[in-house]
Amino acid sequence: MNKDTGSNWKLGIFVIIGLILFVFTIYIVGKQQNLFGSTFQLKSKFKTVSGLKVGNNVRFSGINVGTIDEIELITDSSVVVVLKIEKGVQKFIKTDAIASIGSDGLMGDKVLTVSPGNSSSKIIKDNDFIASKSPVEMADLMSSLKKSIDNAGIITSQLAQFTYNMNNGNGTLSKLITDKEFANSLKNTLTNLEISSNEFAHFTAKMNNGNGVLSKLVSDKKLGVKLDSTMTNLESGTKRLNETIEAAKHNFLLRGYFNNKKKEEAKKREELKDENNLENK
Repeated sequence: MNKDTGSNWKLGIFVIIGLILFVFTIYIVGKQQNLFGSTFQLKSKFKTVSGLKVGNNVRFSGINVGTIDEIELITDSSVVVVLKIEKGVQKFIKTDAIASIGSDGLMGDKVLTVSPGNSSSKIIKDNDFIASKSPVEMADLMSSLKKSIDNAGIITSQLAQFTYNMNNGNGTLSKLITDKEFANSLKNTLTNLEISSNEFAHFTAKMNNGNGVLSKLVSDKKLGVKLDSTMTNLESGTKRLNETIEAAKHNFLLRGYFNNKKKEEAKKREELKDENNLENK
């Protein structure tokens, strides 16, 4: 009799513990699936969901606020995801919010993240659609990584070829590194260039601050005015001299002299023309 009583007591404790665990499990699952609280739905359209499943978490500002309630394939390039979200979060989600698919850790389950809007102040309504951001596909990531590795291989090969040519080639840069005579010649050239630059700087300093004619011609306004006046007078004197010579040509005393000069010049031109014709023949 005592044995039966002890067995029943143990069985009762076991059943009670099982019921408690069952209720606790139902509570946890129900809380995750938002079975016991007030909720609302949002929808978003994706080209691909990248392994997202019904029941995966929905996050807003890093907090789990709901779950994926339904995933519906519309066309071969369009998938509608239905989100079940806690009602209390609705006032924080604006109409320009964006849904994106990510991972919970490096190798964890997929999660859908809702980013809050910035430009709109209008609160989202139940069953509204929000914009989506295409997830980064692993295949695209691996393809991009492969291209980067291939490019790195090409760059490494070209760098090896460049260093080989540097050590064994005859180019200017190779000679600069390996040929001492060429390096010394280049060094002397740079030294001479530096000396020339210093001399030119010294010359320009004298030009700006000296008392020479060239310096005054550049900086002295009075000398410039005098030089301009002298050139004007010289031009005027040359013009008057030409006029005097032209008048002398018409003077009866000197007319014969100028006529003879013209004849001699014409004769010389004819002789030069005849010589050119003979050379051409």
